[in-house]
Amino acid sequence: MTTRTATMDDCQDVYEMICDMEATLLPYRAFADIFRNQLNDPNYECIVCEEDRNVIAVLNLRYEEQLHHTARIAEIMEFVVKAGYRNRGIGKDLLAYAAGRAKENGCIQIEVACNQLRKDTHRFYSREGMKNFHFKFSKDLTGADEGENKLGR
Repeated sequence: MTTRTATMDDCQDVYEMICDMEATLLPYRAFADIFRNQLNDPNYECIVCEEDRNVIAVLNLRYEEQLHHTARIAEIMEFVVKAGYRNRGIGKDLLAYAAGRAKENGCIQIEVACNQLRKDTHRFYSREGMKNFHFKFSKDLTGADEGENKLGR
């Protein structure tokens, strides 16, 4: 298994895993544009794990300086291990790798927001030493707010 920084060649694999995670089909062109922009932005780092030249996991980090921490923080924006490869320690290893990268990049903390419906994911983060100290609130600005928390649309 190899862990490395993603390239544009990984876009389709990352897209498919994130669509699976979100249980929806995202618009590919918009996804690819954002993916390309993030690959060229030093405030983002997309890390993939591959086995036999197949991308099997992705963890996308955003680095930012936050006033309320007066320090640099890493936030996990997307994190998914491909179905069929879960429960093999890949997520644990990728999270540890990302935490190391965050520390190397001057971060004092790594954070993640996770949908309340993802109970298994919550247990994973707790097992890996992450604490649930925050609530994250969101408001739809497109007019499509259904008032219900669900995965996929």
